[in-house]
Amino acid sequence: MSQQVTADVALVDYGLGNLRSATRGLERAGARVTLTDDPETFDDADGIVLPGVGAFSEGMENAEPVRDALVDAAHSGTPLFGICLGMQMLLTSSEEADKVGQGDAEGLDLIPGRNVRFAEGQKVPHMGWNELDVEREHPLVEGVDGEYAYFVHSYYARPDDEASVVATTDYGIEFPSIVANEAGNVFGTQFHPEKSGETGLRILRNFVDLCG
Repeated sequence: MSQQVTADVALVDYGLGNLRSATRGLERAGARVTLTDDPETFDDADGIVLPGVGAFSEGMENAEPVRDALVDAAHSGTPLFGICLGMQMLLTSSEEADKVGQGDAEGLDLIPGRNVRFAEGQKVPHMGWNELDVEREHPLVEGVDGEYAYFVHSYYARPDDEASVVATTDYGIEFPSIVANEAGNVFGTQFHPEKSGETGLRILRNFVDLCG
């Protein structure tokens, strides 16, 4: 049963998102969701969600038409929530490339840092349920410390500033599973909250509350 609508959320449709389950999760969390590829709609939104599955370079290429609008919205203080690949796109660069020799693909640079691949010897993609260890306070993680979330990824964020790390998860190494910018309005989860049961719903509700 959906709760009362408390925020208008723009869900960015750039061809690589898990849109149906993200929409359903946000609606359950109390959002009125507008699926959009029109950057002008960002101005009227209480918050923006950048979903994503697949390769970093393809994600950035597909998102190019809305890139400037996303950056402007973030700088204006609008909450911007990146999910999985969408979280990685918030960073400066990624060592993932479509083909050898392409070099680092450039991200949105809203959270300074780089995405790196899990080391050889670690099974990739990292897939399954893992624990969230909250490192610092942020509205997004209210009530989720020690809970489990669902991950599917081969790369992880390595922010320049340790203060950008909101929560970590252990997968042979400790990696950032939730990151945020200094202002606190740009943040992302490496896992999929829309596939993470009650824990994910709590995070989505925290996001909608933050937007409202």
